[in-house]
Amino acid sequence: MASSYVTFSTVTPVVSGSDTRGLARLAFTRRRVTPSPNSRRRLLRISAKASTKNAMEYRKLGDSDLNISEVTMGTMTFGEQNTEKESHEMLSYAIEEGINCIDTAEAYPIPMKKETQGKTDLYISSWLKSQQRDKIVLATKVCGYSERSSYIRDSGDVLRVDAANIKESVEKSLKRLGTDYIDLLQIHWPDRYVPLFGDFYYDTSKWRPSVPFAEQLRAFKDLIDEGKVRYIGVSNETSYGVMEFVNTAKLEGLPKIVSIQNGYSLLVRCRYEVDLVEVCHPKNCNVGLLAYSPLGGGSLSGKYLVTDKEATKNARLNLFPGYMERYKGSLAKEATIQYVEVAKKHGLTPVELALGFVRDRPFVTSTIIGATSVEQLKEDIDAFLMTERPFSQEVMADIDAVFKRFKDPSFV
Repeated sequence: MASSYVTFSTVTPVVSGSDTRGLARLAFTRRRVTPSPNSRRRLLRISAKASTKNAMEYRKLGDSDLNISEVTMGTMTFGEQNTEKESHEMLSYAIEEGINCIDTAEAYPIPMKKETQGKTDLYISSWLKSQQRDKIVLATKVCGYSERSSYIRDSGDVLRVDAANIKESVEKSLKRLGTDYIDLLQIHWPDRYVPLFGDFYYDTSKWRPSVPFAEQLRAFKDLIDEGKVRYIGVSNETSYGVMEFVNTAKLEGLPKIVSIQNGYSLLVRCRYEVDLVEVCHPKNCNVGLLAYSPLGGGSLSGKYLVTDKEATKNARLNLFPGYMERYKGSLAKEATIQYVEVAKKHGLTPVELALGFVRDRPFVTSTIIGATSVEQLKEDIDAFLMTERPFSQEVMADIDAVFKRFKDPSFV
C-alpha cells in the first residue's frame, strides 16, 4: 500500500445480492478496448482483481475521533434530480457497501432554489428512521456569505457566518434531518471574500469586512457544548482561512476545525496541492480533506464527449445550462480526452482512472461521490474497491504527463 497521512482500518463490506446493478452508466464509460502489447500484462493483472472486491478502508478525520469510510455519500441531487425513493435506494446501497459517512447541506439540493431548499435533508431524515444513527457519520454545512439566498433565514437578511446565522442553521438542520446531533458541521464557503467555484485569482477589489474567526468559533463552541454538534470543519477554504481558524482556536481555547471539503480531481489539483497539502498535513494543522467533485462534475466519466447529445440530455451539466461550465471549456475538454486515452491504455474506464487517482492521494481522507442512480453509484464504488490499489507507476506516469501539459484546465 502507498504511504499515507491517515490511519487505515478495514472491514469486509456487506455485498448486495444483486450484482446486476453494475450496468454501465453509459456504454462509452464502460467500453473496453484491446490493450497494446505493452499494457496487456498490466490489464490482465487488473482484470484478475475485478472479480473480488477489496475491503472498504476507514480513516480518522483530522484529530477527531470520527473514523470515516474512504468514500463519502454525497447527496446534493436528492430532491432535484432524484426522488425520495431513489434517494433511499442509493443511501441503502451505500451503507451495504461499507460507506458510513453521508454529506448534506442546508443549501441542498443544487442548484439552489427557494422551492426545493431543504428537501435533501428531508429525504435523508425519512431514510434515517430505519437506520442505527450511531453507526452513521452525518455531515452537513451552514451557508457562507450570500446576498442571493436570503430566503434560507427567517429574517430574510443577507447570509453571514455569525452566531445568529449558525445557530438558526443548525436548529433547522436538526429538525429537517430528524436527529438531535450533527457529527460534522462545516462552513459551506467562507464569510469573507475568496475566489470560488472556478475563479482562480484573488481580486483585491472584492475584499470586504467579515465576521471574525473567533466569533464564528465561539458560536460553534456553544453548539458543541450543547451536544448538538460534535466536530466542525470548513469547505471551499484557502490556506489563509485554515491557518486562521486553527491558530484562533489555539489562542482562544476554542474548537479546532478537523476537516476541509474542497474540490479535487484530475482537472482541479493545483489549488490544493500547492500549499494546502502542507497546511493540512498531520504534522502541521492536521485537517482531513474530504474531496468533492472527483469526476469534475461528471465530465471525467467521458460522457460529455459523446456525439449523441440525446444520451446526455439529462446529465447535470446539460440539464442546468451554465452550471459548472468550467468543466466544458476547450482545454478542460481536451484534457479529459487525454485522460480517457490514458484509461483505455491501462484497461480502465475513465471513471476508474479518475476516482482511483483521488483515492490513492496520501492527503485525501475521504472522497465524496454523488450519483443519480444505483447503477452510477455502483460503478463509482467499484472504482474504489475493484481496481489496482495503488495505481502502478506506469499509470501514474501517464497521468503526470497529461497534468504537466494541462495543469488545471477548468480554471483557464
